[in-house]
Amino acid sequence: MSGRDFVKTIQIEQLRPPDSLEGPEAQDLLASVAVSRQVRIHTWGNDDLAYTADEMLQTFSDPYEWYVVLLARVDGVIVGRAGIALPLTDNTDLAHVTLDVLPSAQNNGVGRELLAAAEQFVRGENRRKVMVETNHPASTLGQRDDESLTAADGLGYLPLSSREVIFARSAGYDLQQVGQFSACHVPLDPAVAARLKAGLSGLQGGDYALHQWVDQCPDRWAECIVALEAAMAADAAADGDDAAHDGDGQDLWTVDRLRETEALAQARGRHTLVTAVEELAIGKLVGFTSISVLGHRDDVVFQDDTIVLPEHRGKNLGMLIKVGNLELLAERFPLARSVYTWNVVERDYMIEVNRKLGFAPAGVTGQWKKPLGTGT
Repeated sequence: MSGRDFVKTIQIEQLRPPDSLEGPEAQDLLASVAVSRQVRIHTWGNDDLAYTADEMLQTFSDPYEWYVVLLARVDGVIVGRAGIALPLTDNTDLAHVTLDVLPSAQNNGVGRELLAAAEQFVRGENRRKVMVETNHPASTLGQRDDESLTAADGLGYLPLSSREVIFARSAGYDLQQVGQFSACHVPLDPAVAARLKAGLSGLQGGDYALHQWVDQCPDRWAECIVALEAAMAADAAADGDDAAHDGDGQDLWTVDRLRETEALAQARGRHTLVTAVEELAIGKLVGFTSISVLGHRDDVVFQDDTIVLPEHRGKNLGMLIKVGNLELLAERFPLARSVYTWNVVERDYMIEVNRKLGFAPAGVTGQWKKPLGTGT
């Protein structure tokens, strides 16, 4: 379907989540997943970052986030979707919208119609801010001296000539932050792993010890992980992360929530690998890193949280726990072939750690914000 052949009315409707992926009631969900997959192949050159149908179905039962999908049809065919994520426990004035439009249906108003419908829905739920993400492969970024738009928070920028930038700005969104997106082939090259481990020998003179687990944090460390999650949220707020400092001020990380989150991941078939570092003198964890393995594919995994408390930085602990966790991944999930990670561009220390591990930049993501009025 070319732009010249694109005809007639764009119909926007809300997806009714099916109970399962079997039967005719699942066809719209399956079609929307296929749209998202095609968009990611077009953007990144592969479908590594595309949700499977099983993963997408599970998003509708998240107790911490209400997920809604709007569909765009032309001549009865689904050509676009808007995923709307509304946090339920914190940041309850915020909504995140993800737009996917088939390349063949672009430049014909589908994205504008979907975004307008998503904003109307969000406004009806009394959300005052909308965040939209744009994706930019490394090959499209150009040079820093090209005409560019600098993010309000941090050091990131995007080229003004980008189609996605033009779209977001024309819709009234402001660029808040830019994150770097990188990928690493696993397992680690043995020579790289040996070189990195040689520089980390002795666990910093016996001051620290590593601890690892899969899926469930030992009771001994649960309170420490909760405290580190709170510290990470504070770090994100300091870095200008809108979702971290535009909420209602609640600190929702508790041991109960940690256990609920673990149980939810396991119910979805996901696995979480954690490597943490203990300061032996105080008997508490001072940093950790985690990797998520999806429930319906184990070849592509995602680097999640990493934090080392400020007073313990500069001692290579970030590298220590990341190497340890990648070794744990190779041991427990040998079919994994790629790890993906995102970092805000101003966190140059963690980006440098990732670079030494073999992560290569694949592009950036732009986070855009728009305030919404309360009227229709």
